[in-house]
Formats: sequence, C-alpha cells, structure tokens
Amino acid sequence: MKLFHGNIENGKVEIHPEEQQHILKVLRMRDGDEIFVTDGKGNLAKGNLTFEGKKVLLEVAEIQYNLPSFSTRLHIAIAPTKNIDRIEFFIEKATEMGISEITLIQTDKTERKNLNIEKLRKQSIAASKQSLRFHFPKINDLTKLSDFIKSINTEKTFIAHCDESFPRIHLNEIQKMDEVSFLIGPEGDFSPKEIHDLSSLNIKAVSLGNQRLRTETAGIFVAAWNYFLES
Repeated sequence: MKLFHGNIENGKVEIHPEEQQHILKVLRMRDGDEIFVTDGKGNLAKGNLTFEGKKVLLEVAEIQYNLPSFSTRLHIAIAPTKNIDRIEFFIEKATEMGISEITLIQTDKTERKNLNIEKLRKQSIAASKQSLRFHFPKINDLTKLSDFIKSINTEKTFIAHCDESFPRIHLNEIQKMDEVSFLIGPEGDFSPKEIHDLSSLNIKAVSLGNQRLRTETAGIFVAAWNYFLES
C-alpha cells in the first residue's frame, strides 16, 4: 500500500501539496498508478493518479470512513529531552505503536524550553504513513505540568518516576481501559514536590522495572506495553 496524506470530504480527495511534490519529483509516479490517501482521522481513499501539469489529482475508486483505531486511547505527557533527537525518536516509535496523543510537558527539571512542534507533527505523520496508520496522533504544544494536570482524569492517569520513597505499583497491575494517560519525567526525574503534588491528586505512581530508563526509553516502554495489550 502506497499511503499518502490528504483531505477527504464529501466524497472528494485532495492530496496535500507536499505529498504532491513527493509523488512528482521523488517517486516519479505515473498516470494511473494506484495509491491510498488518508486524512489521519480514520478515513481512507483508494484511487488512481492523474496529472494536470504540476498538480496531482486522485481519481477516486473507493472511500472507507471511520476505520477502527486502537481500543485504548494512550496519552503520554513527556518532558522533552535536551537532545531533541531523542524525543523525536520517541515520537516516531510511539506513533508506530499506536499512541493517540502526546503532550510535551515543562517540569521543574526540564532543560529544553523551545520546540519546533510543527516539525514533530510532520514526523508523526511520516511515521503514521510508514506504519499504515489511518488515525494520526495528536501532538500538543509544550505545556506546563501545572496546567496539564488541570485537564486530566486522575483515575486514568499514572506517573512513572524513580523515587523509591513514594509507593509505586507495577505497570502490569494496571487494568485495560478505554483511555489512559502517563506522565514521563525529564532527565533527573520529577522533583519530589511534583511527585507529592501529583500523589495528593490520587494519581498513582508506577514502576517500569528495576533498571533506570532514559526519558524517551520510558515513553517507548509504555507505548510498547499498550501495543502488546492490543495484540
């Protein structure tokens, strides 16, 4: 399946301009070639390419609407790493494993304060197409932890930290839910005050094992755990 990104509305399909350029100049596809187009919202179109000068059009053969996604909506709120390559790696792999939403959070120990969110969103779209996902994850702007916790369901939210002075449950003790959120801290972990404040909201803490994991590894570990539950 050759999958591209575009708009699907009222039976019409429009391939995004960047994708048109990729089809023309990189892939050098030909008139009549079959491709698939998704809008990242669960809709999928199949058809054949037609060209009008530098414009790439789709002669639609079939559109499928509201295709199923993962049964659990996984939302990971994660502190961006100082080395941006590591958080980009997390986004790519978590996308491949079906994450629904990612929020970059600013904590007491977060070192990186600036992010190119649009670049991260494009990377998640690329990873979605590569893994044949028809529901693209939502990538939220950098958000203060204090603001993030105002909008969460505390009964379905967990924090992964390394502070053994606070009680933690094992990841496998969490029952399958329709939606679940995880908080992943920065290099140096969440501060004791942050952990205490989250605990006071009845947000349970989880252990990801005996090894101390890097930020992006912890995020990928949680995404893989959820992916395994889906299989």
